[in-house]
Amino acid sequence: MSRDLTRLYQALAADTDAWELPAPNLLRRRVDRRVRNRVTLGALAAAVLVGGTAVGTRVLLAGPDTPPGPPAVTPSPAPLSPSSSPTAPPSSSGSPTTPAPPRTSGAPTASARPTAATPTSIPDRAFFALPAANDTGAGSQFVPGPVLPALCAAWPGEAQVVVRRARTLPFKLAGAPADAVPAGSYRHSVTVYRAGRADDALRELRQAVRDCPRQVAPDAPGVTTTQRLLDGAGYGEESVLFETRTPYRDANGDPVGGDEVHLVRAVRVGDVVTVLWEQGWESSSTDRAQFEADSRRATEAIRNWLS
Repeated sequence: MSRDLTRLYQALAADTDAWELPAPNLLRRRVDRRVRNRVTLGALAAAVLVGGTAVGTRVLLAGPDTPPGPPAVTPSPAPLSPSSSPTAPPSSSGSPTTPAPPRTSGAPTASARPTAATPTSIPDRAFFALPAANDTGAGSQFVPGPVLPALCAAWPGEAQVVVRRARTLPFKLAGAPADAVPAGSYRHSVTVYRAGRADDALRELRQAVRDCPRQVAPDAPGVTTTQRLLDGAGYGEESVLFETRTPYRDANGDPVGGDEVHLVRAVRVGDVVTVLWEQGWESSSTDRAQFEADSRRATEAIRNWLS
């Protein structure tokens, strides 16, 4: 071997001895780290490729005239300054929102009927109490039966009734002896109508009286009864007053001259109507002053109940 070749081997050995080989466990960690870095870089590249493909697909499907959809994250709007006011959002159709028309004054329409809760029961306090001077001591009896005279077989407002109670109440006139027979008897009823329908019931009642000016008396064949509206406002929110007239008859049913007159008043307070029908007692006619006083008591009882 030549001297030059020997010298080169000696230099190579010196350089190799200067580098220390790493331990096996350190070498394994370096290899594992390189493998993880390669996997992470591969996953990121795949995600970028999938995202680009999805965006490209949306653009192709949307067509040349349709812009791509909005970004997934919408930036928050800038806060309003104290002097600025918020504006109404546009409608989903893209057309400007049309403001509601202003309310106009005038008579209420059918669509503007009240929507308050309607009572579904009627307590005893909805009925008035007779003053001691008019109390016969017999009390009242809550019994079924008609609450209005037969008006040519018309029964106004019955289709709109929610609940009703009716009683029979005899009374006497002030100053009458304690053992005197009653001066008359009331058929007194309280009816709750569907919301906003009580005024319809009174309108139907007026029309029924107009449509039935006379008829054969239900309890006396051959005897004619007449009905007519009377002026008698000033009770409740509105009221209807009418009379019925039947000729006086003897025991055989024959007319003896004059008429037996009875008054009927219906008073509306909200969706409630109270009816006072004076039916007489042994062919007596209605005492107008007593009837007016008891009409006021009946109206006040309804108002106190509903208040």
